[in-house]
Amino acid sequence: MGTLGIQHYEAFLLASIALNLTPGLDTFYILTRSGREGHAVGMAAALGINAGCIVHTLAAVLGISAILMTSALAFSVLKYLGAAYLVWIGLRMLLSRASTRQPTETRGNGFNAAFRQGMLTNVLNPKVALFFLAFLPQFVSMHAAHPQLGLMLLGVSFIGTGLTWSTVLALMGGRIHRLLTARPQLGQWMDRLCGTVLLAFGVKLALQQRS
Repeated sequence: MGTLGIQHYEAFLLASIALNLTPGLDTFYILTRSGREGHAVGMAAALGINAGCIVHTLAAVLGISAILMTSALAFSVLKYLGAAYLVWIGLRMLLSRASTRQPTETRGNGFNAAFRQGMLTNVLNPKVALFFLAFLPQFVSMHAAHPQLGLMLLGVSFIGTGLTWSTVLALMGGRIHRLLTARPQLGQWMDRLCGTVLLAFGVKLALQQRS
């Protein structure tokens, strides 16, 4: 794309769609929040996650993410912060008492909480930062007049495909929410299951290496 240096844009979009469709922490988190609190809260989680992607895009463009690649200390600090945050969310879901919770609520509930948690789970994951740093430049010529703008456009495109799929997930979770509202006991079991899975994601992140 001329002065932006973008190459093989169609291939980039196809790769972005494939990557966003791959199940992971983001998928699970959106389905969890929308399943327990409705599709609006699920959309808040989706917006938070994609806001985190904006942060990673800017970090890649500005070269900040490169610090994670060269500094073991910076990578470890961010990794353990992210892991601790996931463990904390998981424990709150596991230890919350059904007697203090309405059938359609979870601890740390609501639109703002879902947005904040979604954003932090994404921003505090150094693997996501390194992904943006490694993935975006493959489709931009650094010899172009404005490669930084090219990287920004690719980041926005990736986020666009991700937000589209995230919206679908939030709507799917809304259907689950209606089922759980009719059967509160299922919601209690879902909290336990989701808390356990978030704990597992936290442990997995803590054990990950840069390579």
